[in-house]
Amino acid sequence: MIATHKGEIPFLILLLPFLAGIGIGIYYPIYSFSSYLETILLILGIAFIGLNLLYKALKLYRIKWIGGVLIHTILLVLGYVAVFKYDELNDEAHFAKSKADYLLVKINNEPKVTNGILRCTATVEAIVANNKQINSTGNILIAIKDSAAHTLYYGDKLLIPTVYKTIDPPFNPAEFNYKRYLAFQNIHYQAFLYPQQYVVLAKNTGNSIVSYSLRLRQRLVEKLKHHLHNQEAIAVASTLILGYKADLSNEVLQAYSKTGTIHVLSVSGAHVAIVLILLNFVLGFLDRFKHGKLIKAIHIIGAIWYYSLLSGFSPAVCRAAVMISMVIIGKTYSRYINTLNILAVSAFFLLLYNPYFVADVGFQLSYLAVFGLIVLQPIIYKWLNFENKWVDKLWLLCSVSIAAQIITFPLSAFYFHQFPIYFLISNLFIIIPSLAIMYAGIAYLIIPDIPIISNTLGWILEKSILIMNKVLAIVEHTPYSGINKIWITNIGYLLLYGIIMSFFYFLHKRKVWLLQVCLGCLLIFSIVITLKRWNTMQSDAVVKLKLRKHIGTIFREGHQAIVFSDLRDTDKAYKYTIQPYLDSCQVSTVYHIVPKPTKFITKYK
Repeated sequence: MIATHKGEIPFLILLLPFLAGIGIGIYYPIYSFSSYLETILLILGIAFIGLNLLYKALKLYRIKWIGGVLIHTILLVLGYVAVFKYDELNDEAHFAKSKADYLLVKINNEPKVTNGILRCTATVEAIVANNKQINSTGNILIAIKDSAAHTLYYGDKLLIPTVYKTIDPPFNPAEFNYKRYLAFQNIHYQAFLYPQQYVVLAKNTGNSIVSYSLRLRQRLVEKLKHHLHNQEAIAVASTLILGYKADLSNEVLQAYSKTGTIHVLSVSGAHVAIVLILLNFVLGFLDRFKHGKLIKAIHIIGAIWYYSLLSGFSPAVCRAAVMISMVIIGKTYSRYINTLNILAVSAFFLLLYNPYFVADVGFQLSYLAVFGLIVLQPIIYKWLNFENKWVDKLWLLCSVSIAAQIITFPLSAFYFHQFPIYFLISNLFIIIPSLAIMYAGIAYLIIPDIPIISNTLGWILEKSILIMNKVLAIVEHTPYSGINKIWITNIGYLLLYGIIMSFFYFLHKRKVWLLQVCLGCLLIFSIVITLKRWNTMQSDAVVKLKLRKHIGTIFREGHQAIVFSDLRDTDKAYKYTIQPYLDSCQVSTVYHIVPKPTKFITKYK
């Protein structure tokens, strides 16, 4: 639903300065004067209220722009202040700002065990110095190499020594910046512990609602294992229905990622919509009663938020829950609602709660995908007209997939450096299996364990997942299934969105200047890409790699490179530390030299 007037989407317009303030706070922090911004924000707020009260007396209707400038300035400063207040390093009580002997921490998420090592994040509640306990704040990433630690869970309190250190930055060019990734989650320190280096002080002291949710999810995952036998099917079912990703293999993730269907494995708006459709069908009989619509709305909203809680309150699910709740309330009371405005409202409140959500890839992809469905899908759908209703429905589904893929392409290329060619085929195929998985899975988890019914639902669930996985694996290995090694700069990323938005706005408004803007952005983008490729072809480099327990050096000449390392190109460490640099330089030919004790040279293209 595209707005015909800016008055229909006031929150979308007001969200822009708030986002700008958050962006400045995250990427260009100047904390020397940040303490004064709260006072400035208070003064601006009082001024705004005062001007509204004295609107007629001061004849402010003669200068209409003053109110707009003031509210935009307030939102800009509010965004910056939100980042400053949320960043734990700005808190004077942060544990890293005081010397201590021990830290009293509480596990604040669901621990995961990988290769015998338990990993979790924890909140520091106090420090212990000179046998005195002092209240403190901050988050810390904890890894414990101890089989006895596998029983630790959300809400458990531990006493650990102050052996923490800062998160390491990326040591090699183009390597994933894990330090920044954790910083956006307000985690700046980590601790690695061994047996007898920690003491469990208390169990299950976390939030009772979250604890109940996580425990219930664990029980539901265990229930899936009773009647499903294939491990991949169990992992996909746990991820798709419950958002539990601990058991998902890299091969499955790669198949979904390369076919453009990775969104299926992330509990998001589509999953909430499926739940909504089911609830609407089940509770449809309430519409016949006097207050039936209100009762139905209350039950549906409650069920959706319970499902959000069960899936871990991911940003995508929270966005969908807020949006759908507002739509349900509006329709219950017969109010006109612009979906773009609701989208902006949900984003505003989520970012007010946690401004670092804006740097989360899932948050960005989720909101962009919905924005594309609202704005671009109607334009794409009008490209073709079919009289046959079934063909028309098929084209409707195609337009949805195309709109979501187009609007998220620059972001996907920027972060994941690939584009799935057969995304339309993959997304059309998974519609029926994913619906069968969701509905069969929900029925299986809700209904008590009755042998015949549970076996049937479990069989349907497992076979649907295996068929979906097999077909996606075939698509993944089909020739020319995807374009890889797409590395674009920040400027190129912005230019791509300039091209997309100006082109579709031209199709909507038919203004010549919009087409000129689109072609101008396309020309600049082509120049940027050409210059980057030319510089790469003409440049040589010797890169000394920093690898834990391994050696590595890259000698690059244009699009050819020699990799001298004891890591094989099939090793996980190679793909994370060496391959990104080769891909970013668009190296097409690699000579791999492995030092002693094995001497051989391989060449691949």
